[in-house]
Amino acid sequence: MTLEAFLLLAAALFSVGLFGALSQQSVVMVMMGLELMINGVIVAAAALWYFVSPERPDGQVLVLVAITAMAVEMAAGFAVTTAIFRARDIDMVDAADDLGDRDRRQEQGQEQGREHEQGRGREHEQGRGREHGQGQERESDR
Repeated sequence: MTLEAFLLLAAALFSVGLFGALSQQSVVMVMMGLELMINGVIVAAAALWYFVSPERPDGQVLVLVAITAMAVEMAAGFAVTTAIFRARDIDMVDAADDLGDRDRRQEQGQEQGREHEQGRGREHEQGRGREHGQGQERESDR
């Protein structure tokens, strides 16, 4: 095979991956599209190094590092996707777009709840003081 054939294969992989990443709504399908795009880049890089300098192993090592990084990235992405699916039963991209806002809203709600509890605690202590006669005038003071 020639360099042009490898580059054509790489362009086809990248194009199919780009279409898949942009057209799908399922998180898994988007990630598969991204993986195809990365594979296209790796095929192009490997072919380029094979045809430009086949005697030097540095291109092969870089391709292996890229493949390893891609595998780790995809494993982490699928782990996050699985966690989101288990927590919220969401597997569509559009339904998971409010995750950052949801976390901020939960934190704000927790802070407001703490402030409310602290305020209620003060009111309770003030009320208890009155119940025990500390907030009222004594008959001997009149």
